[in-house]
Amino acid sequence: MAGSMRLVRGTDVWELRVYLGRDSTGRVRQRSQRFQGTKRAAERELARLVIAQEDQPAVVPEAPVQWGPNTTINDALEAWRSNGWDDLSPKTSRRYESAWDVHIRASFGRRRIASIGPYDVERYFRALKAAGLSEGSVRMIRSVLHRACRLARRWSGNVLPNPIADTELPRWDMADRAEPVRAPSVDEVLALIATARSRDERLGVFLRVLAATGMRRGEAAALRWSDLDSEAGTLRVDKAVVAARGGAELRSPKTRASMRTLAVDDDTLAELADLRERQAGLATSCGLELAPDGFVFSYEPGGSDPPHPDTFSHGLARTRSKAGVASDVHLHSLRHFHATVVDSVISEAQKQARLGWSTVQMARHYTDAVPAEDRRAAEHVARLLAGAAVPSGAE
Repeated sequence: MAGSMRLVRGTDVWELRVYLGRDSTGRVRQRSQRFQGTKRAAERELARLVIAQEDQPAVVPEAPVQWGPNTTINDALEAWRSNGWDDLSPKTSRRYESAWDVHIRASFGRRRIASIGPYDVERYFRALKAAGLSEGSVRMIRSVLHRACRLARRWSGNVLPNPIADTELPRWDMADRAEPVRAPSVDEVLALIATARSRDERLGVFLRVLAATGMRRGEAAALRWSDLDSEAGTLRVDKAVVAARGGAELRSPKTRASMRTLAVDDDTLAELADLRERQAGLATSCGLELAPDGFVFSYEPGGSDPPHPDTFSHGLARTRSKAGVASDVHLHSLRHFHATVVDSVISEAQKQARLGWSTVQMARHYTDAVPAEDRRAAEHVARLLAGAAVPSGAE
């Protein structure tokens, strides 16, 4: 614990200061106290204050947020991070933090909100485009700025404007836009699953589940054995594992649409049963039992902890070259594969329900019932993954 002292000119009074820490704005906070006496006595008193502070650290006072003409974009972002940032998912907060640090903080973030107009904002967006940022990146930066300025306007009692509200993004030509995610072919998916299975059974089953159900990687990573109903042939999706600072974090889905029960084909159920048997054997060899609600794809004996989603992304990257599959195929590509191959056998509403999309009005509520149409989708994908010919009427 640091401390300092200085003699008040013309007196034998010493001003003693003890370092308390920094407040939420990064400003140094200190406790100041005056002491009358010799320098040696003042040094002893300062040492006593420092020790007392270490034993019973005082609460660092928070600096009040001042909303007014001098409030900058960075001030608004800092206030949002202190009051509301935790509501974001870990993945979203890391993306926003990166955008702030790389593209906003040292440039546009220093501008005073009251002095910014739509013209200035749109010039900034065009400068980002000229620097090579994609449409998606600039759109995300606009969302960050819009939310921060909207909050600043509210927290200032409408004293501050929201200069982002009436702005438009530049136009990107088709040549400037990123390539859309490609749905891999059936042969590519089969090659990936077979190669992964020969190297790591857990990864092979994980890829099979993604291709057979269209789950997101975080949803599959969050599956527990208790979510599997072998008799009904279903899997319940109601959680997701997301990458967070220091590891992985289990979270509820953002929308109700993501909570769903999916029909699963017999071959996928059989692979899950084999994996469960191996997981139980591993737990037994470690003197443990496989927990009924253990995580299906856990790397911990007994299944106590969910796996990190990046583990499977890295595993797929290593598998691609061995399988002779192009590098533009990722875990999310398997979701696109599923959406593509079921398109011809189920309705659009049922496809939205099966994939957990919330962009359209669903035809049914999400309950434990599995429609016959969803079962037909599961069986159709199973035939493809088995390498069997698809009946002509199903195409």
